[in-house]
Amino acid sequence: MDFRLSEEEELIRNTIRDFAENEVAPRAEEIDRTGEFPADLIKKLADMGMMGIPIPEEYGGGGASYMSYIVTIEELARACASTSVIVESHVSLCAEPILKFGTEEQKKKYLVPLAQGKMLGSFGLTEPNAGSDAGGMQTTAVLDGNEWVLNGSKMFISNSGVADITIVLAVTDKEKKTHGGISAFIVEADNPGYSTSAPLDKLGIRGSHTCEITLEDCRVPKENLLGEVGQGFKIAMWALDGGRIAIAAQALGIAQAAYEEAVRYSLERKQFGQPIGRFEFVQGMLADMATEIQAARLLTYYAAWLKDQGLRYTKEAAMAKLYASEAAMRHTIKNVQIHGGYGFMMEYPAQRHMRDAKITEIYEGTSEIQRIVIANNILKEFSR
Repeated sequence: MDFRLSEEEELIRNTIRDFAENEVAPRAEEIDRTGEFPADLIKKLADMGMMGIPIPEEYGGGGASYMSYIVTIEELARACASTSVIVESHVSLCAEPILKFGTEEQKKKYLVPLAQGKMLGSFGLTEPNAGSDAGGMQTTAVLDGNEWVLNGSKMFISNSGVADITIVLAVTDKEKKTHGGISAFIVEADNPGYSTSAPLDKLGIRGSHTCEITLEDCRVPKENLLGEVGQGFKIAMWALDGGRIAIAAQALGIAQAAYEEAVRYSLERKQFGQPIGRFEFVQGMLADMATEIQAARLLTYYAAWLKDQGLRYTKEAAMAKLYASEAAMRHTIKNVQIHGGYGFMMEYPAQRHMRDAKITEIYEGTSEIQRIVIANNILKEFSR
């Protein structure tokens, strides 16, 4: 297998790395401290064509490979995890599902401006009492003439409060529970009955606005049903499969940033008359970081390659997210440890990477859910 990026993918990586290092990284501390949504950076990314990079050109996107999108998320996360997940939620959880399941009219109305960065998207699945258990969903949608009437609430929704549209999952048949009982709807943020809370005060990725969405007799045109009635759970699982590869890339970028900081600091910081990087226990931590980050990168790139080839990737996406997110958590902690007392200070980025890394083990499927997905796929393979 050829692990090299294509010329186009390498060009995209170099372009986004240059932007991330010069435009995004200098803002990362401020974004984290203030919790301000980096609208100007997202506008610049849109102008660069990065808000729809894997979307076909006919729908306003860049027409690039999924791998190009993954390296984009990785490079952005290396500079600022908040900025990376804004793009990830927009592309993986909103634009791509509309590309896959939307009607031609929906693609023209919503996908084109999403891919061009003229609209921002979000994805409403999680609820206050329904996270990993989608079967516990309580938001409902009832058909009334030519409109669907939505009632309920969604929790921890990335990009909400600033998104122009949200793909909302709602129960349309209570008897069928999860499979066949949930449908997906494209809901515009200015719809009467749609409202969001103030941004939630989070431990990490603080520049990514995360709000609660409330739906009170929110009327959605019949033509805004995404896919077919009862297809919502399938749409959500499909979106999360791809999203998990992108979250793995986010975790990878965070871990890479922490690793680079740890190496630099170990060469600069002196104790007992020599750089701490000369001590074997520090060298052991650096070796573990380098090895596991490379393993995470290969898992992530392999899952992206499978998606680009049109092959099944559910298990591999879960493996990539599980390993990359847990590696990011381990190694951001090691970075803090290598920095010692300075790692505990807010003025050093080590603590920010550690806080940002934690969420990658939780959203778009917790590590526990990833293990279930992997195991279920293994058992299916051996039962054939």
